[in-house]
Amino acid sequence: MERAGYETDLSDGQWAVLDPLLPAARPRGSRGRPRTVDVREIWNAIFYVTRTGCHWRALPHDLPKWQTVYWYHRRYLDEGVWEAVTDAVRRQVRVQDGREPDPSAAIVDSQSVKTTEKGGSVAMTAASR
Repeated sequence: MERAGYETDLSDGQWAVLDPLLPAARPRGSRGRPRTVDVREIWNAIFYVTRTGCHWRALPHDLPKWQTVYWYHRRYLDEGVWEAVTDAVRRQVRVQDGREPDPSAAIVDSQSVKTTEKGGSVAMTAASR
């Protein structure tokens, strides 16, 4: 039985872009059990959490178990999958816009990089006297 879709579910087109970027399932003999969950449903659940802001444990029951979704989410973070996916999607969007795949320059706002110039709380207490 197929579940009702959520607004945050991946479309077929979005899944066609994302699927080739994901790591293959681990072989049966390596680290743990074979994959028994639909990876597209894992991504649907991750997007549900990130879009709605719900807690992992509050995932709807028609999505995979929250423990499984969280495990994949952490694995994707630790293995650099999130970074690879966002880089690939950024490149595709730039090419579709008629631009080079990678930016040629970057801007760093110096105000967001600076810490305090006064010396922290020592300078603040002297000024308040």
